[in-house]
Formats: sequence, C-alpha cells, structure tokens
Amino acid sequence: MNGAAWQLDAATIARQVRDGSLSARTAVEQCLNRIEATDGRVNAFTSLLAERALKRAGQIDKHTRRSELSLAGVPFAVKNLFDIAGLPTLAGSKIEREATPAARDALLVRRLEAAGAILIGANNMDEYAYGFTTENTHYGPTCNPHDLAHVSGGSSGGSAAAVAAGQVPLTLGSDTNGSIRVPSSLCGIYGLKPTFGRLPRVGSYPFVASLDHLGPFARTVDDLVLAYDAMQGPSTADPACARRAPEPVRPQMAGSVDNLRIGVLGGWFREMAMTEALAAVDAAAEALGTTRLIEWPEVERARAAAFLISNAEGAALHLNDLRSRAQDFEPLSRDRFLAGALLPAAWVMQAQRVRQWFAHRVARAFETVDVLIAPATPCVAPRIGTEWMELGGKRLPARPSLGLLAQPISCIGLPVVTVPVWGMNPQSPHLPIGVQVIAAPWREDLALRVAAALEARGVSSAPIAALN
Repeated sequence: MNGAAWQLDAATIARQVRDGSLSARTAVEQCLNRIEATDGRVNAFTSLLAERALKRAGQIDKHTRRSELSLAGVPFAVKNLFDIAGLPTLAGSKIEREATPAARDALLVRRLEAAGAILIGANNMDEYAYGFTTENTHYGPTCNPHDLAHVSGGSSGGSAAAVAAGQVPLTLGSDTNGSIRVPSSLCGIYGLKPTFGRLPRVGSYPFVASLDHLGPFARTVDDLVLAYDAMQGPSTADPACARRAPEPVRPQMAGSVDNLRIGVLGGWFREMAMTEALAAVDAAAEALGTTRLIEWPEVERARAAAFLISNAEGAALHLNDLRSRAQDFEPLSRDRFLAGALLPAAWVMQAQRVRQWFAHRVARAFETVDVLIAPATPCVAPRIGTEWMELGGKRLPARPSLGLLAQPISCIGLPVVTVPVWGMNPQSPHLPIGVQVIAAPWREDLALRVAAALEARGVSSAPIAALN
C-alpha cells in the first residue's frame, strides 16, 4: 500500500481491499485517526460511528465475494440530514435532537453499503439545509480545510470539508439551491448534483421537496462515478424517482469530449461573478477548445423564483415549531422561515410559472449545445462571519449571494458536476473556486465526461488540504 488509506481515493481503496493488499479495517482505522487528528480544527463531523464501521469492515474483509464489490472497504460519511439507524436525524438543528432515532439507514446509504462502502459518521450542515456557509450556531461553523479562517460553503459544508481534509474519500450531501455545488467550489473538491428525480431521497430530511437533490462529493471524477452508479435505481417511495431506470456511467467514461458541443454561459453568469470565477471558467473553456457564448433569458427572475419557492415550501414544513418554539431555531434560518410563512400565495404561484417558463427556454438552448460551463460561486471562500460582498456593482448580503449562480440551475433540475480550479485569486492562491459543468436532464454522463476531461488535462484537481 502506498501511503495511508486517508490519502487514497475511493477507487484505489476499493481495488486494494478487493485484491487483499489493504484491509477494510485498516482503511477505517486510518480514516478515524485522521478525523481525530484534524476535526478539532475543521469541525466537519457531528457524529462518529467507529464501532459500527469497524464491525462492518470486519464483514467486508471476510466477504466471500469481495472481488465483486465496487466500493469494497471505502469509508464514507453523510450530511446529518440522512437517516442513520439508531441516531436522530438532526438536519443541523437543535429541535431534531429530541426526534425518535431513525429505524434504518437512508436508501442511498444502504445502496452504498451494498456496494461495500462503510459508513463512518455524519457531517455538519446549515440548519435544515437553509444556508450557504455552514456557520451553524448549534454545532459550530465548519472551517474550510484550505484556510481555517474561511467558510466551507453550505449547506453541505461538513460533507465537502471532510473530503477536502482527507478524513474520508467520499461523502453524500443534498442540493436544493446549490448546497453541493457551493461547498464543492469553496473546498476544492468534485461534487455531483444529479438530475432532479435521478437519485431517491428516501430516508433524508426534506427542505424543499420540489427542489431537493441528493448527490456525492469526492476528490476524483472517477470516485463520483463509482458512487453515482452504486446509488442509481428507482424507488416508489420517492414520487420524483419512481420510474427512471439506472443508466450506468462508468463504462462510458473513456469517450472523447471532442465531438461534444460545449458552450460558456454568459449574461448573468458573467455579470455576477468576480475576476477569479471568470478566470476559472475561461481556463476551462480554453482547455475544452470552446469560445461559444450562450445566454439564457431572465436568469435573475429564475433565481428569484427559486428563492421564493424555497422560502415558502421550507417555511410550511416548520410552521408548528415556528409557532411554538421559534427560540430554538438558529437565528440565521429562523427569520427566513418566518418570512416564508408570510409570503402571499400569488407570489409563489407566479414563481412556479416563471420556473416552468424558464425550464422550457433552457430546453431550447440544449437543442444547440450538449454541455455548458459557468462559475459555481461568485468568488473564493469568504472569511467566517463575512456579512457583505461587492458584486455586479452592488453591495449584497454575502451568505445568500454565494448561491446566486447555482440557484437558477437547480430551479429546473439540471445535472451539474462541479470541478475545482486553483490559483485564480492572486491574493488567495491557496483557495479554490469551482466551475459548473451543466448538461440537459438525464445526461449526467456528458457532464461527468467533460469533468473527467478537465481533470485529465490538468485544469482541475482536488488535493487534500495540508492542515499544518
């Protein structure tokens, strides 16, 4: 074995566990040691499952058909809105500590474990997934492993930081308005937000049922693909994911991208991006050999529609607690939920109309291109506690503005892979920023192929943070 297990990607761990050169127990123990050594500074985990993980590792090491397990012995963690048998599903909150512990694991956890992966813990997040920074007042902020004074992004900040810090090679998060893509961008790792309805959400705490997606984080595109393929499949328990058959991506990954029609999103996606975000997209476009600029109509309205729908649906889910125990919410989320509870129904209906209209217009754009690229966040990770940023000639609130390039895309459920690019900010060259690789619905394969090409061509990489 070359190096400790925590330094290896998931594909390498699985290969070594399958051939017997690494035991699953050793992989788990070394990741637990890495968490113990680093998490006091990063704060990516809210629960560790050492006893369960070591027991499962022993089962994998004795597995008579271990050679058939695509993720044999790979330690992974999940955002703490995924059900874990025996634990209350916190969803980043104080209120849910009192909830009845989950009777079984979330469906995607079970699918990963069926492929040989080993659940090792639960990750910190913004309360009820309503935020872009993981500055959680109940469990403390998750720090960016590349600079501990900066945010990790959110709401899946703990999941992204755990991968960036080398604590585990693979995690799961959720994305409603950017909660996989924003922390992927700020923590310098790869993240996949699949098409809405592709991966079932059974056994996860909802935020906005009409917008919620689940997906993986990893340090390589190949690891994203391994996890994604292991989790695919319909579920009648999730109405959005009841019928779609699996479409394995890994066998297709060797395909060239030279025959793909690739464009760069302009307009809003360039106007609302800082210099480092534009530089990252331009570097990706140059590597892919494209100069084609595509502009979607009314992107700002689509973002506003996603904002209103999230506000209203999210608030409706928590009305009883908002009435009876508002003081137990995190202040950063409580006021937004209260505002959502007061939104006029006519506004929400109009937002849904805008959303539908926008989806139709974007579908037309995909008649002329296969893949589009755009910044994932307007800037590199701001410092923890940052309240304002200057963007597009305006002074904007920093926390919600981190998601303004992601929200219009999740609003209409498109698949996106976030790829990290480094050295784009001269003042902070150690901080990464992400590029969104966007495809038409159900074409995750194309987005992943382009992401893999950017990785292979040296534009994108996801090194483990030094944490010196």
